[in-house]
Amino acid sequence: MAGSGASGREKRATAARLKAALSGGGGGGGESGAAAELQALLERALAPAPGGGEAAAEALEWCRCLLSGGEPWEGFVQAVRAYDPATLCGLVWTANFVAYRCRTCGISPCMSLCAECFHQGEHAGHDYNMFRSQAGGACDCGDGNVMREAGFCKRHRMKSSSKVPCVPKDLLMMSELVLPQFIFSLIQYLREGYNEPALDLPSEKDLHRILQMLEPHVSFLEDLTKMGGAMRSVLTQVLTNQQFYKDLSSGVGENACAKKSYEKYLIALKGSGLAFPEDKLACGMQEQASGTSTLAIQGLAGATATSGQGESSDEEDQDGSQGVGKRKRVKLSSSTKDQSIMDVLKHKCFLEELLFWTIKYEFPQKMVTFLLNMLPDQDYKGLLVCPEPHNTWKEMWTKQIAFTKTFVQHYAFIMKTLKKSHESDTMSNRIVHISVQLFSNEELARQVTEECQLLDIMVTVLLYMMESCLIKSELQDEENSLHVVVNCGEALLKNNTYWPLVSDFINILSHQSVAKKFLEDHSLLVTWMNFVSFFQGMNLNKRELNEHVEFESQTYYAAFAAELEACAQPMWGLLSHCKVRETQEYTRNVVRYCLEALQDWFDAINFVDEPAPNQVTFHLPLHRYYAMFLSKAVKCQELDLDSILPDQEMLMKLMIHPLQIQASLSEIHSNMWVRNGLQIKGQAMTYVQSHFCNSMIDPDIYLLQVCASRLDPDYFISSVFERFKVVDLLTMASQHQNTVLDSEHERSMLEGALTFLVILLSLRLHLGMTDDEILRAEMVAQLCMNDRTHSSLLDLIPENPNPKSGIVPGSLSFESMLSAVADFKAPVFEPGGSMQQGMYTPKADIWDKEFDPVMVILRTVYRRDVQSAMDRYTAFLKQSGTFPGNPWPPYKKRTPLHPSYKGLMKLLHCKTLHIVLFTLLYKILMDHQNLSEHVLCMVLYLIELGLEDSPEQESDEEDSVGEHERCHDSWFPGSNLVSNMRHFINYVRVRVPETAPEVKREPPASTSSDGVASSQSPRRSKSLQRENSGTAQVFSLVAERRKKFQEIINRNSSEASQVVRPKTSMKWSAPGATPQLTTAILEIKESILSLLIKLHHKLSGKQNSYYPPWFDDMEVLIQPEIPKYSHGDGMTAVERILLKAAVQSRLNKRVIEEICRKVTPPVPPKKISPAEKKTLDKEERRQKARERQQKLLAEFASKQKSFMETAMDVESPDADIAMEIATSEQHVSEAVYDCVICGQSGPSTEDRPTGLVVLLQASSVLGQCRNSTEPKKLPTSEEEQIYPSDTCAAVHDVRLTTLQRYFKDSSCLQAVSIGWEGGVYVQTCGHTLHIDCHKSYMESLRNDQVLQGFSVDKGEFTCPLCRQFANSVLPCYPGNNVERSLLQCHSNKSIQDLIKEVEELQEQLGTFPVSISSETNLSKEMESVMKDIKSTTQKKYTDYSKTPGSPDNDFLFMYSVARTNLELELVHREGNLCLGGASTAGKRSCLNQLFHVLAMHMRLYSIDSAYNPWRKLTQIMQDRNSQMNSEELPEVPVLYRDVSSLLLIQILTMPQPLRKEHFTCIVKVLFTLLYTQALAAFSLKCSAEDRVAWKNSGALKKNTSNGEKSWEALLSHVISELSKGKMFEEGETEELAMVYPSVWSPDSIECYLQQFCLPFLRITCLLQHHLFGGDLPSCQEDEEFTVLGNCLGLLPSSFQSPHQFTSASCLDWPVPAFNMISQWCLELASFADRHAEQVKVLLIQEPKWDLPCLLQLPENYNTIFQYYHRKTCTVCTKVPKDPAVCLVCGTFVCLKGLCCKQQSYCECVLHSQNCGAGTGIFLLINASVIIIIRGHRFCLWGSVYLDAHGEEDRDLRRGKPLYICKERYKVLEQQWVSHTFDHINKRWGPHYNGL
Repeated sequence: MAGSGASGREKRATAARLKAALSGGGGGGGESGAAAELQALLERALAPAPGGGEAAAEALEWCRCLLSGGEPWEGFVQAVRAYDPATLCGLVWTANFVAYRCRTCGISPCMSLCAECFHQGEHAGHDYNMFRSQAGGACDCGDGNVMREAGFCKRHRMKSSSKVPCVPKDLLMMSELVLPQFIFSLIQYLREGYNEPALDLPSEKDLHRILQMLEPHVSFLEDLTKMGGAMRSVLTQVLTNQQFYKDLSSGVGENACAKKSYEKYLIALKGSGLAFPEDKLACGMQEQASGTSTLAIQGLAGATATSGQGESSDEEDQDGSQGVGKRKRVKLSSSTKDQSIMDVLKHKCFLEELLFWTIKYEFPQKMVTFLLNMLPDQDYKGLLVCPEPHNTWKEMWTKQIAFTKTFVQHYAFIMKTLKKSHESDTMSNRIVHISVQLFSNEELARQVTEECQLLDIMVTVLLYMMESCLIKSELQDEENSLHVVVNCGEALLKNNTYWPLVSDFINILSHQSVAKKFLEDHSLLVTWMNFVSFFQGMNLNKRELNEHVEFESQTYYAAFAAELEACAQPMWGLLSHCKVRETQEYTRNVVRYCLEALQDWFDAINFVDEPAPNQVTFHLPLHRYYAMFLSKAVKCQELDLDSILPDQEMLMKLMIHPLQIQASLSEIHSNMWVRNGLQIKGQAMTYVQSHFCNSMIDPDIYLLQVCASRLDPDYFISSVFERFKVVDLLTMASQHQNTVLDSEHERSMLEGALTFLVILLSLRLHLGMTDDEILRAEMVAQLCMNDRTHSSLLDLIPENPNPKSGIVPGSLSFESMLSAVADFKAPVFEPGGSMQQGMYTPKADIWDKEFDPVMVILRTVYRRDVQSAMDRYTAFLKQSGTFPGNPWPPYKKRTPLHPSYKGLMKLLHCKTLHIVLFTLLYKILMDHQNLSEHVLCMVLYLIELGLEDSPEQESDEEDSVGEHERCHDSWFPGSNLVSNMRHFINYVRVRVPETAPEVKREPPASTSSDGVASSQSPRRSKSLQRENSGTAQVFSLVAERRKKFQEIINRNSSEASQVVRPKTSMKWSAPGATPQLTTAILEIKESILSLLIKLHHKLSGKQNSYYPPWFDDMEVLIQPEIPKYSHGDGMTAVERILLKAAVQSRLNKRVIEEICRKVTPPVPPKKISPAEKKTLDKEERRQKARERQQKLLAEFASKQKSFMETAMDVESPDADIAMEIATSEQHVSEAVYDCVICGQSGPSTEDRPTGLVVLLQASSVLGQCRNSTEPKKLPTSEEEQIYPSDTCAAVHDVRLTTLQRYFKDSSCLQAVSIGWEGGVYVQTCGHTLHIDCHKSYMESLRNDQVLQGFSVDKGEFTCPLCRQFANSVLPCYPGNNVERSLLQCHSNKSIQDLIKEVEELQEQLGTFPVSISSETNLSKEMESVMKDIKSTTQKKYTDYSKTPGSPDNDFLFMYSVARTNLELELVHREGNLCLGGASTAGKRSCLNQLFHVLAMHMRLYSIDSAYNPWRKLTQIMQDRNSQMNSEELPEVPVLYRDVSSLLLIQILTMPQPLRKEHFTCIVKVLFTLLYTQALAAFSLKCSAEDRVAWKNSGALKKNTSNGEKSWEALLSHVISELSKGKMFEEGETEELAMVYPSVWSPDSIECYLQQFCLPFLRITCLLQHHLFGGDLPSCQEDEEFTVLGNCLGLLPSSFQSPHQFTSASCLDWPVPAFNMISQWCLELASFADRHAEQVKVLLIQEPKWDLPCLLQLPENYNTIFQYYHRKTCTVCTKVPKDPAVCLVCGTFVCLKGLCCKQQSYCECVLHSQNCGAGTGIFLLINASVIIIIRGHRFCLWGSVYLDAHGEEDRDLRRGKPLYICKERYKVLEQQWVSHTFDHINKRWGPHYNGL
């Protein structure tokens, strides 16, 4: 038999032979022999080899051969696939895979689809999104348990049941024999490689090495699973078959190797032993030895007793009895029940051991994927056709159950591995990857729950996990507290390591059957409440009073996350199953155990009645569980609230901590916790933030509402004011002593307390609002603060946090509600401004009727949002004319209360509150310190609430006051607000410091009674107006509250005296420092009503401003039309209250009338104490200082304005080029410039030149013009590709290269222009400065350490005036404008004379005006700017000569710069001059200065007169043959030269300033050449017959008088001249003729010739405009030629009417036309003799370029994304991490990819240099954002794809479908073409070549 080193053919032969033998061909004996042979072969081939790589490959090769029985492997795979009954996709993916989720089709919220299935399904119009998988997942297409069938894709919709034939037996026979060995060999590898490390931490290198080695094996298994159902079922059998496992793995055989590996396995098992290791217990004992905790020791006893026992099942069943007995114990270690869960594992099959190793090796990705691939389709209906259908389905199901059970058994082990892991993040993701597949299936979860105690295991494992990081709680009683909490600083919490376990738990609780089991199981609930109590009171904050805290801990993130994920999420999960009446029992269970846990907690922290001062925890999950289940019970289950409430004492305890949090919030916002650092503010914000509020602040407030509705109202109100530390402030006296609060905090704390009461009394979230009303209220509150985008609104509205609750964000109700309350504002574009997103803004009637400040205050994270809402409200009222002034927060009528909570309103009708309200009204009226408008607003709000909800109409007799006397001496007679309002209070006894003004006993000046009243008082009826002993200090709210508390608790007196322990004062160091308090008696004589009326006067500033409305119209009282909603300020509020009071009681009405009849005396003048005087003076001084400052600022502003006006004359329409350079008025002799740095005006001189602020940038925009009319699309499939060969740059490049092949280099470099790619564009903001000023400005920038967005070293700066980005200064040529205007007069010289003059001027090349030749400052600056221009672009764009560094290069570059700028200006004018007018850049053009600089440099290069093209254009040359014979290459024929380039060469080499007549002469001469070129080009276009015809017809006209001006004659001549050479013979121009009309009419020829000449005319006109001023004429498109010709002076003065106009009439030949043409054509003919094939190519074709534009993008972003995000990079052939695509040319690049880096430049930067000469526009595929690279800087531009709500989706976080926004794309293109990226986008940063 072949050895294991056999060749492929031998292997196949052996395999085939074995298969034949085994399938029973060779009779009985052969079979067993073959089996033994196979066994031996496998053992040899699969033995774990030390070498790794090659041996493994060899082994796999054997396996393939054996499995396929010697057949080719591919064939075998196909054969097996044919039997795949796949109705389920099941594609498994890993992290970062892009998948889809459709909420419309999903049943489970975890449903996900692979891209292929998603696009094959029909999801149009569904609510879906794309997402990047975090933990990995699997495709659910075809799985009816997870999604609706309508969403299946085409492949998986077909139930392929009937078609799949039964699997033939022999196909997989070999697999069943080979695979057990194979899997065993894999397990052996895993056993071998594992070394139990000393510290329980496997060294990662080892693990990694083994995994690398096993890569091919696992991949092979993965390939097998992908063969479909038939192969999977074989694998399942192998994996779960216990017999195989026993035979192979127990190490019994004689194989030594196997023995060793088995021993290793046992060691590993032991190492993971999950029973409590003994040493741990010992240390536990020592810790507890202090004797405080007996419970731990009890627990330990239990644990040690059982740890010896095996896994006996009866233990499981005892737990029911034992759970009840020990309920109140906190388990610090396990009771008997948990032991089996944490016990040592026993493995019974391959699957179990495989999973064990998977965990041990920390979940390698490949193994996870393999295990998941094995998860079968649950309903393998396809197999039902097979002979034993029942078994197969069952087997599939058992296989899933088997795997899930195995997983559950290993759960505790998973937890331990996870805790130790170094990379818990990756590991958690992979655990969840598996578990989410297992536990999302309800049927599976239910079965495992029943059979494996899944819930017990999960809860216990969680409990164990948290136990490792408990610390003693310091809440309340630090020394004696027995409570333990989790330590938020531990890695376990900080890194969210518990996340996978909690997430599984939430997942299984979402299944109703499982949740019911949980809610019914008492012992589980007890354990769970224990778990929750670990979080109760965690992350305690202690207020720092002296030093600022040194180290701000950030543990609060961990704490909030833990409470939300580990406590709140499971709570919401459970609540979602308590929706109907039948579930009452569950609620009772939870509430019962919750209360018990709370009672335990109060006991453990030694809580009596006073919370410890200066500490707060935001985490009270037990309170919140209790609150939420109460709310659900009343709302959904119709339970009677009182039946589940505890006694009064417990309620009093329950309210303390939530109330403490509310008071602390107020303290934090009053800056009392400022020494604790920023993190405490972070906590206060997180507590109310949208993701947390409905698991945190809402339950807290609801619980307080419940307590308030059941407790004594006086007790509750006084508790509130005591918690907020403002009791001492509530005194009638003008001064008071506050022992617990600094006076600067009093005001905000008082506001806080009142605001809290208003929220408490008016919030109805859990007290009767329906879900729809809640959603509406939340939405309105968020929209009132600010306009919101759709996604931020979705994010800000607290959804019910349980994802399965059915209130899915984005369900229809959200959308319909949104359209009901808000209007959509489509995204707007201010060009140059920011890109707005689509926003929703509240409808008008929302402001009018629904704006609810209470809800806004509750939901604001930042206090400024409340202000913002009020500002928007004010603006609305002003705009709609409802209310002009400054409105107060409006009063809104509330939803009616649910009957269970009616008691809440008792708060409004209790004396304590009335006393507080009365006192505050009085204090506000008397202008005491520390009161604000906000306080008054809240006081009035409370009074109004009370009137709204007064108990039934009171009788109008005098109230009997008997029963109320118990409470407060006699401030008020009863507890009804309506009657108490009219009750007069005469005298009040107050305790005041001795220094207070009240101590002087004489009555205040305002009392008219002069001491009579004091004697009167005792005689008054005792019941009504006994002298009040009331203020906060005397009847002391606090003492009152204590008394109540004692009454309820009924403790004995000795204990009570301890409770009222004197408060230690925190602030006053020595008790002696406190001034003595004495008692004074104040005369008040006011009632609430009288105070309100006086306040009305005070607010209005008028006496007697209040006039009762019913005096005019009694109707007001009978049918009070009190709106539900009222706008207005404080006066309106007072009027509203008085009206309500009068409506509710006749007595009140009478009292009001009485008060109004008495003319109210003026409010007494305040006595000002010296201290107050000081503060007043301070205020006045401040006010004056402020006014002075305003005045100074105003002066400064006006100065600046006038300066700006002079500086910006640029903008005024009559000035031409910057700063009147070109004013052509005679009397201005010199152009005057303003320097924006020193502010002086003056001309630019040789010595002190002025310059324009310019930005030079290289540009390839022109090169992107294409000659096709249809736009280029961005490729989105392999077929579409973009070829750059048709771009302008490419065409010009090819032309230059071809010319250089055949002609002399120096002459080639003057025959074309460069700069189509990498040309230099110059633009200015129009501001000028002295060049020396600029230098010192740059110096100061260099020394400025501030980080600028630009690089000063590269010469970059911002214009000192307008801050526009710039990088150079262009010197202004000193010139006087007189000369200029003279140059414009028309001369009558003949063209011949002018030609002579031009030639003479050119001869003077070498000689300059003296000033320029000598070195002046100006010439230096001109040189330096020329250097700048050169260095702006890369060397490759300036060097085209064959001899590097030749001067011809510079010459070419310089005139090309002028060409580039002219061409770009044309592009900015949409490619033609029809619009006319001045230069579009307005006064911002700098071309005139630029020409001067270029001209100065160009004249340094002399042109040899022999080669001067001017001669060739204007003279008939004699010596024709001389140059032909010479050796060197000939010059470029005139007809091949680019006329616009010739024009620029001629103009720039003439001495400046140029006379207009010379300019016109040059243009005329060049036009003749251009026209000839047009005729020659045309002659190539028409067919041979046409040519003969035109030649003959034109020949007749040659001799007529104006033959030279008739195109027919000229054309005929051109054709006959060109025919002399080989021009028309070679390969007849058929292909050209195809493109053009077959028959040319004279009109079409005329049109062709005009189009040919137009580009030249446009450029020339622009040039003339810049050199000589004067506006460009505007015209229609069809007359552009004539208008421009006229403007340039080409048309003869005797210009006839347009209808008979021909382009030839513009010609003005300097020498006889036909001779000239013959001379030019001859050059071509002689060239044609040598290179016939090139003649036609080089003739200039009709130049018709489209405007440059970016690639056209597809409508839907998904098209781009799907093609590019998986596309491989052409350079490195990997899929890039951040793919990007260039929007100019469509190149695909890796952003930041190191793979494609070249000489330290990353690919995007490189591409931006090659494609855009330093400017790149890239679309980042994975982010949908566009990034701009400009030189060394980059910026994020924004996105051109928006979703249906007009929003960007940066980084595709939301994954909603995105659509192109054409306007934005237009703006982007506009900025690219106009080169304004630098000016418009503000946020630039350096990219350091790393993009």
